[in-house]
Amino acid sequence: MSATLDIDIQVQSPLWDDVPAAADTVRAAIAAAAETIPAAGEMSVVLTDDAAVRILNRDWRGIDKPTNVLSFPASTPKAKGIPALLGDVIVACETLTREAAEEHKPVQHHLAHLVVHGYLHLLGYDHQTDSEAEAMEGLERDILARLNIADPYRDYAPGDL
Repeated sequence: MSATLDIDIQVQSPLWDDVPAAADTVRAAIAAAAETIPAAGEMSVVLTDDAAVRILNRDWRGIDKPTNVLSFPASTPKAKGIPALLGDVIVACETLTREAAEEHKPVQHHLAHLVVHGYLHLLGYDHQTDSEAEAMEGLERDILARLNIADPYRDYAPGDL
């Protein structure tokens, strides 16, 4: 992991107790992402629940339902001598675990994917157009491959992994 990237992981829901090594998965995913696309500064990853994410999604995006991951890039400019604030990545436990089950993926793999996705958003990547989506998904595939995680956009059947 880049020595200039500080990650603060906050676990704000006891539901994450049922996700083995969640914090380690987050750190490994961010480290792989930072090796591919380095960033200097500070970021936080909040592991919370659907109720908290629903409120954030409603208040900031006008969508009154939970989602798997939210990214909030910092808008503060760099000040000399102070690390840049990259922003926050928020992950909802129930949505994450439900999607992993539906997609026949290990929960840790889906968590790593969502955290990488959020990291890329903090760095300005987006998927509003087809070309943006292709570029962002390509980066996600490359980063996850560093962690020996299969293509997250491939359809999986039970027993594939």
